[in-house]
Amino acid sequence: MTSRLLFIIGLALVFDFLNGFHDSSNIVATVISSRAMAPRHVLLITAIAHFAGPFLFGVAVATTIGHEVVQEAAVTLPVIEAGLISAIVWNVFTWFFGIPSSSSHALVGGIVGAVAIQSGWDALRLEGLTKVVTALLVSPILGLIGGYFVMKLILFLVRGASPRINWFFKRGQWGTALWLALSHGTNDAQKTMGIVTMALLAEGVISDFAVPTWVITLSAGAIALGTALGGWRLIRTLGGKFYKIRPVHGFASQVASASVIMGAALLGGPVSTTQVVSSAIMGVGSAERPNKVRWDVARQIVTAWVLTIPVTAAVAALIYGVISLM
Repeated sequence: MTSRLLFIIGLALVFDFLNGFHDSSNIVATVISSRAMAPRHVLLITAIAHFAGPFLFGVAVATTIGHEVVQEAAVTLPVIEAGLISAIVWNVFTWFFGIPSSSSHALVGGIVGAVAIQSGWDALRLEGLTKVVTALLVSPILGLIGGYFVMKLILFLVRGASPRINWFFKRGQWGTALWLALSHGTNDAQKTMGIVTMALLAEGVISDFAVPTWVITLSAGAIALGTALGGWRLIRTLGGKFYKIRPVHGFASQVASASVIMGAALLGGPVSTTQVVSSAIMGVGSAERPNKVRWDVARQIVTAWVLTIPVTAAVAALIYGVISLM
């Protein structure tokens, strides 16, 4: 391997670490806010689940990201470099201001922007790009609807129950948080695997697109480490700024969001865990009463979602230009 290829693999692992650091809030915010588990305990458990996810449920998402979005001839090391740097910059920016944004959007936007400036729009594979965009757009809607109906079902099933039912929802989050962490690790770690495999293929280290075991191990380890350290700014946003989270809300939102994320991962659809979890939290709250949710906070997050792909695409195009001059 060349030194530049090793540098890009390092960049990819930094992105993966930040993805886990950034997105740990999605997994643990409701568990912590509802006081179901101690913060460090839940972060450690979810980190282990993140590492195990790709080994248990395959790498279909990695194939989508690394093989189906752009033409292989258009994938060069400068393109990958620019896309990764753009996604990293966006993740750090949104983390600093406590804005739950999508690492998936940032990575897709970065790669698309760099490819478009290097090879033109014809280098993009419409079928794969449509698959990615559809998964990213539909999944938060499913999260919102799923959260709403799961909460409605729970309220129907526990009608007339005593306050002791909260004990069940607190303990139940031990299992739902683990399931959500497995689904997140299965979906999000694979995006880095796809990028690293793209780089290996571009440099001729491998002859066809197949994710090596060592790439799976490094990527799963990086996202697990980021998750263990936790992004506390974002945990506060998701755990309390929508509305006061109680154990039943945490349980319902985790069931809904984990089901959507794992389903997408098994089908090879890269989704934004941030979008799905945030939408599920809003759906759960609105099932009790719509004015329970602080919709002004939701609007701020939706604005960040809308801006992520165009901003990271533009930044990646600029970075690619600088790299080309160098």
